[in-house]
Amino acid sequence: MIRFSIARMATTTLLALLPIFHQQSVAGGQDITITVHQDDKPTKQPFSGQRPAVDVAILLDTSNSMDGLIHQAKSQLWTIIQEFACAEKAGKTPELRVAVFEYGNTNLPASEGYVRQVCQLTNDLDKVSESLFGLKTNGGDEYCGTVINEALKRLDWSTQTNAYKAIFIAGNEPFTQGSVDYKEACSKAIQSGVVVNTIHCGDYQAGVNGMWKHGAELAEGKYMNINQDRAVVHIKAPQDKIIIELNTELNKTYLWYGAKAERDNLSRNQSVQDSNALGVGGFSNRVASKASSLYRNEGRDLVDTFATDEQLLSKLKDSLLPEEMQRMTLEERTEHVKKLAEKRAELKKKMIEINQARDAFVAAEQRKLAEASGEEGSTLGDAITGAVRDQLQNSGFELKKKN
Repeated sequence: MIRFSIARMATTTLLALLPIFHQQSVAGGQDITITVHQDDKPTKQPFSGQRPAVDVAILLDTSNSMDGLIHQAKSQLWTIIQEFACAEKAGKTPELRVAVFEYGNTNLPASEGYVRQVCQLTNDLDKVSESLFGLKTNGGDEYCGTVINEALKRLDWSTQTNAYKAIFIAGNEPFTQGSVDYKEACSKAIQSGVVVNTIHCGDYQAGVNGMWKHGAELAEGKYMNINQDRAVVHIKAPQDKIIIELNTELNKTYLWYGAKAERDNLSRNQSVQDSNALGVGGFSNRVASKASSLYRNEGRDLVDTFATDEQLLSKLKDSLLPEEMQRMTLEERTEHVKKLAEKRAELKKKMIEINQARDAFVAAEQRKLAEASGEEGSTLGDAITGAVRDQLQNSGFELKKKN
């Protein structure tokens, strides 16, 4: 008889040793206790790519009772983005792509399980914001297994070896509803390297009973519960006026390119999402995100794209350039882009500094409010940022202090 005490051991190594153990047992008939120890954490392969990949899909229940959840998503999007802006791997900021799905809305086709892909995985963060602000609630059936399965099928998840890939699904009905078994969907997710984090809108134990916790456990994610109706408090600060002014100047440094209709849409949407964030109290976090290296518009903005492709201006047709550049020579165009790149860098530096001062002021005010407030329960932003912080570190990222 052989007894094993194994702290951690590779399967192939164990199988290779079994014949030896068997021979010893048969020959002597004695009991053998074998203790094999290995480091708790295997050595991770160092990242060597251009930018580490981070893919996040946000799956939101848009049934009638979820108005509070959708408001939290809109007002806290840029707070969540800021968490990723603090992450680095091998000194490199990640390439963040975000997708949005809605489910449980009776305005959606029943034949598709009341699921809609609102936004494909994209690094166009203004597009993500636009998608969230377009959501509206309506009563329906919430099929968690179905929407997870659809997110796995439809999205072009990164194939980078050490990418961070995660689903965040929020809702309030039992996780077990629908024709797609949540257990199969969650198991499929983790087999594909996608962690599933579940956020139950309501009582913690009710979420456990509804299998939200079990779903997260199957996909190596985190189970959380929130108060979806808790108001997100916006604190006005002395720095707000100058932040608005700096953002206005920053927007002037963007040189959108492509067909005229596309250029106009990109410029318009940037301004619209500024207004949307301002309207829900998330403007300062949006501006802080725009000052970070996560807010990149390669393939859309000449300044960001030129930084990685200096031959860009010689490749583009005149009609695809901003109107003010179409009659410039190549040398003039190059000089114009470089000048705006320098101006943008200066503005971003100022924006970071002023946001640091604002953060200090807001932190002090929040401490006062926390003592006086009787509200309880986390919000969507609290839940996602907490999970992201832990999971990024487990994925080999270092988290620097927020700007």
